This record gives sequence, structure tokens and C-alpha cells, in this order.
Amino acid sequence: MENLLRPLIVIGGSVVLTLLIGWTTDLLLRKADQRHHETPLWGLLRRGRIPYQLVLCAAFLRASYDEAQLLEQHRTAIGRALTLVLIGATAWLVIRIAAAIVETTYSRYARAHRDPARVRRVRTQVTLIMRVVAAIVGVVAVASMLLTFPAMRAAGASLLASAGVLGIVAGIAAQSTLSNIFAGLQIAFGDMVRLGDVVVVEGEWGTVDEITLTFLTVRTWDERRITMPVSYFTSKPFENWSRGGSQMTGTVFLHVDHAAPLPAMRERLRDILRSCPAWDGRHYDLTVTDATPSTMEIRALVTAKDPDDLWTVRVTVREQLIHWLTESHPYALPRVNTADALLPPNHPNGHTDALSPRLTRGRVHEPPRSTGRG
Repeated sequence: MENLLRPLIVIGGSVVLTLLIGWTTDLLLRKADQRHHETPLWGLLRRGRIPYQLVLCAAFLRASYDEAQLLEQHRTAIGRALTLVLIGATAWLVIRIAAAIVETTYSRYARAHRDPARVRRVRTQVTLIMRVVAAIVGVVAVASMLLTFPAMRAAGASLLASAGVLGIVAGIAAQSTLSNIFAGLQIAFGDMVRLGDVVVVEGEWGTVDEITLTFLTVRTWDERRITMPVSYFTSKPFENWSRGGSQMTGTVFLHVDHAAPLPAMRERLRDILRSCPAWDGRHYDLTVTDATPSTMEIRALVTAKDPDDLWTVRVTVREQLIHWLTESHPYALPRVNTADALLPPNHPNGHTDALSPRLTRGRVHEPPRSTGRG
């Protein structure tokens, strides 16, 4: 009977104590979160309750397993397995706690600063820092797990002796990967490109959706995802429309007839922009930028607070200006000259000056030829 009760008491007591401590800790964090609404730290720490309970349970079982006297012939293997679980759960818990602290710091910074560019820069840095922390903690946890095996400890000396050669070989083999990792750190702390920035790369316009230590993802306007190595942004030129602020100036080009009413077009542009919610009200203009023998090129200048609104303003202005010209001033639209060409007076197939064709309302009329019989 004692052989049955002892394992039940040890294992059951460890599980019950783990659940009790975990529930109490979660209750305290929930009350702290309700009491302090200004900081999300306590609510974020609750995300670590599962690894926290794993750590407690593994620690209690590891400490009291010898008293259970269960499967004594496998005591070493079970103890090592509990140690591995304890190391892995501890690493998981450390990552969750670090993420909660970093996320809380970022939230406070975002509330204190209203500049979207600075907030996106900090968000990019926070994301990459968390990836680095998770990688470091994971490597340390795996190394600690390996050191629990005697064979791995014995091989430590030989590994250290060959570390220099292995490092050189790994550096040559992973040259591209290492360059991307250093480029990712340069992007994170050099403020070259940030999450949410509007960029143009390889002729594609889109928004930076994800940044890691090795690659960067751009979400295009048609919902495609372009994944590129981060080293591209440190070695090649690219357009960053959000650099230094998100406000932008755009243009709308129209081709109209020389008789187009420019003052009326300027007034109509003003009315269109006033009724367009995407226009930020900073500036607008309408000027003649070029002229050809048949048309004039009109440039409408508009502004908006970000690239998305600028696109809306441009398409709205273009559509409504063309519709207004069609309805109110159709003569201002470009026309194609369909008149016959005039031949030079001295051309072999031409006519004399007395019989030269005359131009009437854009059409060529030649005098009738004599049909009398000679």
C-alpha cells in the first residue's frame, strides 16, 4: 500500500501545488491589470502562465522524484528528462517575460510620441531585438540541454579545440546569411526602413509588412507579398516615401485643347478638392507644363497626408475633371485634325496659284476641273 500511496502523494502533490501556485499568480496578475490600466505589463505577463506552470511542475517533480521511489531502475533517465523539460520551460518563460517588458516599453513610447515615423522606427527595433533575444535564449537552452549528457561534456574540449577551424568554415559557407543578419541589424538601428513604410523596390510599390534579421516582406497594393533579403536595402537604392514624414505631393496630368478655360479649371479643381476627404488642405495648383501643335499639357498639383490618400486624391481629381470638361466644356477636349494635307504650290502634281485649293473650315476644296471637249 505504501508503494502505491507514496508515488501518488509525491506526483499528485506536485501537480496540485503547481496548479494552486499558478492560479494564485494568475489571480494576482489579473487584479494588478485591472488596477493599473495605464500599463499593459500585467496583462502581458499572464501570457506566460503555461511555461510558468511547467517550470513549477518540473522543478517540484525533479526535487521530489527520489522520494516517490517509482521506477528506480530508470531514475537517471527520468531525472534527465525532467531536467530537459525544466530547461526548455524556463527558456520559454524568459522569452515571454522579455516580450512583455519590451512590448510595454514600446506601448508607453507610442503613447508619448505622436510622430508616426519615430513610432515605426521603434517598432522595427523592438521586433528585431525580440528576435535576437529569442535566438540567444534558444541557443543557451539547447546548449544547456546538451551539457546534461556526459558524452557531450566529454566532447566539449574537442569542440573548443576545433572551434576556430569550424568558425572559419561556417563563415565561408554562410557568408550570405551572415551578411543578411548584419544588414538586418543595420536596418533596425540605422533607421533606413521601418515597419509600415511605403517603399518602391524593383518597380513595385508597397508597404513594409515584416522585417526579420534575414529577409524583408513588402505588401503590394494588390495584396501580393514580395520577400527580399535585407542586404538588398543596404546595397541598392530604393524609394522610401515615408522617410522624414508621410505627407506627399502628387500630380495629375491632362491633355486638353488650346481653347480650354484655364481659370474655370482652377476653380473646378478647388471645388473638387474641398469635397474630397482625402485632401489634407495644404496646397493645390493647376498650370500648363507643355504644349504641342494640337494639345496643351495641364498639371494639377495636389497634396495628402500619406500615399494611400494621395492615390485617392489623384484618381478623384482626374475622374471629376474629365467628367466636368465633357459635360460643360466639350470643346476643351483634345481633337484629331482630319483635314486633307495641302500640296506645295510648286509641287509637280499641284496646281497653279490661280487654281490652288482653298481651305474652308478645315476642309480642302479644289476648284472643279473643266469637262468641256477641246
